[in-house]
Amino acid sequence: MLRLGLAVAAITLVADQVTKLYFYDLLVIGGVRFIEVLPFFNLVTVWNYGVSFGMLTNDSQIGPWLFVAVALAIVAALFTWLRRAATRMVAIALGMVIGGAIGNVIDRLTYGAVFDFLDLHAFGWHWPAFNLADSGISIGVILLLADGLLGDKRSTK
Repeated sequence: MLRLGLAVAAITLVADQVTKLYFYDLLVIGGVRFIEVLPFFNLVTVWNYGVSFGMLTNDSQIGPWLFVAVALAIVAALFTWLRRAATRMVAIALGMVIGGAIGNVIDRLTYGAVFDFLDLHAFGWHWPAFNLADSGISIGVILLLADGLLGDKRSTK
């Protein structure tokens, strides 16, 4: 299961970084701040200095480094869990979270913030901008919750 989880982490990380590079070039370098793709979906430029979906944003110089340290500690704990994973679903879920977390760490180290560019909205409701790393983390956590609630209790040895 370790190889599967690490492969999923690598795929998640590469997909995140490739899309960020592409849309950074299009939106930031190209000087385009907003592209309406569909009536409920836009491409935007948002710099997230906080944690998930812009929470805990502050102006501290230490903030990005603190978030990097916490993220790397979480990745280390998830890697330990991945080494003990007994099911494909848990390995895939952990790989998605690990790959997404590392993708956002790379942004913090490169830019001092996470580059978010996907913007969904409907019926007056607006989801905070996000990226593929955030999607990997969110889907991975949902899969872990589903496994914990519905899965076989033998998901770890």
